[in-house]
Amino acid sequence: MPALKDPLRIGCVQYLNARPLIRGWPGVVILDHPAALCLQLARGDVDVALVSSFELLRHPIYRIVDDVSISSAGPVYSVVVAHLAEISEVDEIEIDPAAETSGNLLRCLLAEAKLAPRFTPTSTSSTASPARTARLLIGDQAIRFRQQHSDEFRFWDLGEQWARLINLPFVYALWLVRPEVVDAKNIADQLRELRDENLAKIDKLIAEEKDFDREFCARYYGKHLRFNFGEKEEEGLRAFQKLCQKHELLPKCDFAFSVV
Repeated sequence: MPALKDPLRIGCVQYLNARPLIRGWPGVVILDHPAALCLQLARGDVDVALVSSFELLRHPIYRIVDDVSISSAGPVYSVVVAHLAEISEVDEIEIDPAAETSGNLLRCLLAEAKLAPRFTPTSTSSTASPARTARLLIGDQAIRFRQQHSDEFRFWDLGEQWARLINLPFVYALWLVRPEVVDAKNIADQLRELRDENLAKIDKLIAEEKDFDREFCARYYGKHLRFNFGEKEEEGLRAFQKLCQKHELLPKCDFAFSVV
């Protein structure tokens, strides 16, 4: 296998939820959308990346940075379906093909509820009634939409629905390390230490936030998100894998998680 290039090439999603995991990293960080980072990691354009948990389940060649994730154990706020009609009456859901973990989580939740709306790419013109059309929103876009349209729409929170169905945390994103990276343990230790430092001074991190107000950030980080990957998170990730297999979103095979 090729040796790790120097310096380390690290990628991270450019969302509010990732700030406590990457703020203060001493090197260059490539910020991009989840699907783009998955491609860069697969091609070897980056060595380590904070990406979709579904990417690991689909391509289980990577090592997981242990004890670090973006997860929730209830309402997550920033992964939602915005809808007008009752969710059971929705005929069509617009979905960004790049939202792989959230999109497949939505498919599983709807299938378990015996609901079968059509899925169409976001911004594609629809023949369905506007009242019976919904849209999956993730990340900062979901936060802004909720804050701007809270009086107009209902919001089906996927983290909340998962917790009701499975009663385990849901893991949205993980630090994944390519197999040829030779000093993975040292890198993982640095990422864990960075997470710990940022959470210990979360008030300072929130005070430096330019895109969202302090009160919301404190609630979002403190109430909605979890940043660890322990036994319960691993159980939740395994449960998601099994549900994806049940609904034919993943092949029926098992593998051992490799953590560093």
